[in-house]
Amino acid sequence: MSSYLSRFFKFGSQNMAIDLGTANTLVYVQDRGIVLNEPSVVAIETINGNKTVKAVGDDAKMMMGKTPDSIEAIRPLRDGVIADIEIAEEMIKHFIRKVHGKRSLFRYPEIVICVPSGSTSVERRAIRDAASNAGASQVFLILEPMAAAIGADMPVTEPVGSMVVDIGGGTTEVAVLSLRGLAYTTSVRVGGDKMDEAIVSYVRRHHNLLIGEATAERIKKDYGIAMVPADGVGETIHLKGRDLVNGVPKEITITQANVAEALSEPISAIIEGVRIALENTAPELAADIVDQGIVLTGGGALIKGLDEYLREETGLPVSIAEDPLSCVALGTGRAMEDPVYRGVLMTA
Repeated sequence: MSSYLSRFFKFGSQNMAIDLGTANTLVYVQDRGIVLNEPSVVAIETINGNKTVKAVGDDAKMMMGKTPDSIEAIRPLRDGVIADIEIAEEMIKHFIRKVHGKRSLFRYPEIVICVPSGSTSVERRAIRDAASNAGASQVFLILEPMAAAIGADMPVTEPVGSMVVDIGGGTTEVAVLSLRGLAYTTSVRVGGDKMDEAIVSYVRRHHNLLIGEATAERIKKDYGIAMVPADGVGETIHLKGRDLVNGVPKEITITQANVAEALSEPISAIIEGVRIALENTAPELAADIVDQGIVLTGGGALIKGLDEYLREETGLPVSIAEDPLSCVALGTGRAMEDPVYRGVLMTA
């Protein structure tokens, strides 16, 4: 009877896995897969000193850099951890409500959230509190590289060393995994955001043109490249922004080679992280990595030629996961559903 009751209570609400990312938040619901994938942005409106949430996710992302004084578009996560706990809580609540609709009869079920491997216990507690306040009855945490590896179908439960490089918006996680644990992990606070910043500062330095974050992100997604193109130029890109000399809006053209030059610094930092991880890997695991190679996940894995560049720098086989953007969310969900992976979850 008790099992029937517990089943009934579980029926009212399903367990969730959340990939709370700096750039995007993905929600995975048990037995349904990924049901939500939206930018981690909240727009707050202040009227007579009272703050209200005006928009969350896609709608708020459209407002970034284009808001009047009374509205502020905020990204509550920076470098993979919560920077603004109240707004992060509002965001998680909004996403949970959006997924559940009006069907939630009871308190929400278990929620599994992934955290960067380099996050401190204070940062982890902030994430756990935000999820509890948003209505979770139980919160589990999973380390991001572990979730990415499970999502990329890597043999994490076997005594085989495998290496995953998860390039997210705020952090790049480099980890060597074996037997359901992290044999070595390092978290570099460089990711998609730093690449956007690098493009902004490159254009400002070389062309005296100020462009916004959204423009820089678009250039990175459409034209981002890790190595200078074979012909030394690549595609031409038209850019609009504000001229810093005359103060008027203007348009300039740059080439893909310029983008590669702009991205060289953040990409070198990521490669340095990989190199440090390889230096610190136990010899038996290192031998496995020679066979297994390195798997790239996260949005940064989509930068053109990054896998080749990494292959050149390390001499190891490098492959990109099947669906790099949703690897972490899939892995978090799989860890929640599949008893084989249950051991990788941590109670905060």
